[in-house]
Amino acid sequence: MWTAGAGATAEVQEPGGKLRCSSTRHIPVVGVVTEDEEAQGAFKTMDLNRVSNLLEETDKDDLEEKQLKSVKKLVQCYQNGFPLRDLAQIFKILNLCAEKIENQPHFIESALNILKLCGLPFLKKKVSDEITYAEDTANSIALLGELMKIPNSELRIQICKCIVDFYHAEPPKKHITGYQQASSSYKIKMAEVGGLAKTMVQSLALLENQLVEKLWVLKALQHLSTSEVNCTLMMKAQAASGICAHLNDPDPSGQLLFRSSEILWNLLEKSPKEEIIQQLSNLECLLALKEVFKNLFMRGFSHYDRQLRNDILVITTIIAQNPGAPMIECGFTKDLILFATFNEVKSQNPLVKGLKLSNSYEDFELKKLLFNIIVILCKDLPTIQLLIDGKVILALFTYVKKPEKHKIVEWSAAQYEELQLHAIVTLSSVAPLLTEEYMLCQGNAQVLAFLEWCESEDSFFSHGNSFHGTGGRGNKFAQMRYSLRLLRAMVYLEDETINSDLCEKGAIQQLIGVFKNTISKANDKEEAIVLEIQSDILLILSGLCEHHIPRKEIFGTEGVDIILRVMKTDPTKLQTGLGYNVLLFSTLDSIWCCILGCYPSEDYFLEKEGIFLLLDLLALNQKKFCNLILGIMVEFCDNPKTAAHVNAWRGKKDQTAASLLIKLWRKEEKELGVKRDKHGMIIDTKKPLFTSFQEEQKLMPLPANCPTLAVMDVAENIRAKIYAVLGKLDFENLPGLSAEDFVTLCIIHRYLDFKIGEIWNEICEEIKLEKLRPVNTDKKILEVITTASENIGKMVASLQSEMIESQANQDVQNEQKVYTKIQATHKQRELANKSWENFLARTSNAKTLKKAKRLQEKAIESSRYGEHPPNAIFHRTDIKGLNTTVPSGLVVTVESTPARLLGGPLADTDIALKKLPIRGGALQKQFLDYILPS
Repeated sequence: MWTAGAGATAEVQEPGGKLRCSSTRHIPVVGVVTEDEEAQGAFKTMDLNRVSNLLEETDKDDLEEKQLKSVKKLVQCYQNGFPLRDLAQIFKILNLCAEKIENQPHFIESALNILKLCGLPFLKKKVSDEITYAEDTANSIALLGELMKIPNSELRIQICKCIVDFYHAEPPKKHITGYQQASSSYKIKMAEVGGLAKTMVQSLALLENQLVEKLWVLKALQHLSTSEVNCTLMMKAQAASGICAHLNDPDPSGQLLFRSSEILWNLLEKSPKEEIIQQLSNLECLLALKEVFKNLFMRGFSHYDRQLRNDILVITTIIAQNPGAPMIECGFTKDLILFATFNEVKSQNPLVKGLKLSNSYEDFELKKLLFNIIVILCKDLPTIQLLIDGKVILALFTYVKKPEKHKIVEWSAAQYEELQLHAIVTLSSVAPLLTEEYMLCQGNAQVLAFLEWCESEDSFFSHGNSFHGTGGRGNKFAQMRYSLRLLRAMVYLEDETINSDLCEKGAIQQLIGVFKNTISKANDKEEAIVLEIQSDILLILSGLCEHHIPRKEIFGTEGVDIILRVMKTDPTKLQTGLGYNVLLFSTLDSIWCCILGCYPSEDYFLEKEGIFLLLDLLALNQKKFCNLILGIMVEFCDNPKTAAHVNAWRGKKDQTAASLLIKLWRKEEKELGVKRDKHGMIIDTKKPLFTSFQEEQKLMPLPANCPTLAVMDVAENIRAKIYAVLGKLDFENLPGLSAEDFVTLCIIHRYLDFKIGEIWNEICEEIKLEKLRPVNTDKKILEVITTASENIGKMVASLQSEMIESQANQDVQNEQKVYTKIQATHKQRELANKSWENFLARTSNAKTLKKAKRLQEKAIESSRYGEHPPNAIFHRTDIKGLNTTVPSGLVVTVESTPARLLGGPLADTDIALKKLPIRGGALQKQFLDYILPS
């Protein structure tokens, strides 16, 4: 049983049930190992079933000694690591040993020895062993968590050490022939599959007063929590609340707090954050966090303590985002507000008496974190009273001023700048909730004075290193940006006291001046931040001037000029993503709020071709701007001077404003899915304006105060605004319209009638759905109304048909005119060709030329008056001997032959020899004799 002869043949069962025949080799068993194999570190194979059976026996004498001896041999056999194929049996033996520890303490050493070997890498004989034995391995590793239930300190500590070794595995002492080390991450993966993290969390409940063991468990959990799978398992075991509640437990070493905070960090990062926050949002956890933070804040002086303090504050900040967290109930909110403001506002609270912050990096980060948590805490309205009691507004306003040497803490220039920006950002969230405190601190005056410093030429070098300082290096743009955000937040409250105070302090003129200065100071690097500043200025001005004519008058021509400047921006920049879109939206909003309703500003806007710029923007055909621009156009058309400007505008290809508006109508209807034929005519005369969305939605009875689909349609698209603009321009005599435009214009003209009919149809449908029966009079009235509405649709459709037919006839006539013109052109070409042929015939054939000459002379004679008066002198109008058939005058210039050779136009006539040889005259006699021999 214990030995096998050399050279024996045996059948060995492999995983999966296959039998493999092996012959002519040694099969080592316990105590039978060749010298070569021992030298190479081969396993001393054991009958593990016999060992486990021996451990299960209970009725023999000296049994314990045999059991311990067999386990000791097992440990010696596998001193270089456990093969994956034997892992299930080995962990069964480990479990049996662990169960005996309570009654038989000697087994503790055996269990510990096996656990120590578990820290070594597992071994595989085949590459596929990791997959083949995955389930056995996962179950075996999961057993480690179950063994934590055994009340033995040494065993628990060794289990934790074993788990830690998963992440810091030592290589085997010897190389085992035929075996390879399993991958370094194999144990970690199997621990995830086996759910070890969950059982380890559950074991914490067994270690309430056992600090050493608890620290080892936390160390193991710290390693396990580096995995998302393990964090999810720990979350299900309520690890967050269990660990956080004991943060403040006594621990002289400080490891408990460090490891616990590290685990909480990992849980927040690698498991569902909302669930972890929910687990931590209870009174017990927050009280523990509060006490830990207070102790570290007041008594922590080392670099490590300060870092840990900041980590706890970050975890608290994350929890504070949950509105249900009892931050106020546990008193944590009050303490945090105190810690955030004690540097700026004197306090007699003993918690901060004699306490000072240094300019170390950790204290600097703490200050920023405290500002940040105030922003989060103020979202909970019950916190407002605590903010008032803590004088938060007063503390934050100490930073809204020109930088100077700080009275309490000597921050560096870069640190102070960053804290200043953080304070202003915090004010933007807190001040709107504490308007009375804001006004008591003269908030408007302080912010406007700070803005004045921002645009001044004072020497100031901004570091721009922080998140809030982005784009502000070497200038004051960052301070200006956040100051304007603060003003915008206050103006948007629509609190007349705050807005009136701003206007009385000259905010409108100052903001216009700031806008102009940003234009001159901007460069490409700061383009994005400058655009944001300009957008905020326009939004603030809009909030101040809306519904207030005197403020619009203060806005005046200077304000209109900056608006016109923005509207002239190159349209291609709208696609750059730098913020030009936002700036344009702000500009359009300021037109609505700062110009409309103030007639001098409106006239100046028109005089500077503002309507042309609006129509240019509308012609860009960007849907996001169309609705707002058309709304402005509707309001502007109330000014009698506007119509002339609108009609005078011309776009690309000489497009008129009316044509542009009708084109936008067609595009809008196409997007809405309104039914039209290829010519743009009405198809459904009962529902001529119905969109595809309205057809898809089932009509439901609604209360009288709820808008129906037909009413909502008016506000949800631009058709109503186009109708209003064209109506104010008068539908008659609109320039530059095509036949297609006129067809669409028929529908636009009747938009209001169609919409009224649509609403009456909805009323009828709702009556049917509610199964109501109107009285006869009402029924007849409803029928008359619906019939009249349908008749209007039919009338418009008929008018459209006439227009299309008329246009078709006009097209035919135009086509006929073109054909007639083409025919005349061809006939003229034929006559010209025939004339050219006659000319060629005369010049190339003498007989033809003579015949043509005779015909010409005959025609001339026949045209003369037959009888001459007596004593009249007759003068010939032709030159005798001239061989041409074209009308001749006093001078004939032949360009094809130089005059110096031919002597001019009379060289070949009878009078040639009678002329003197002058330049341009006939040829000389000698030359004639030479070329014309007798």
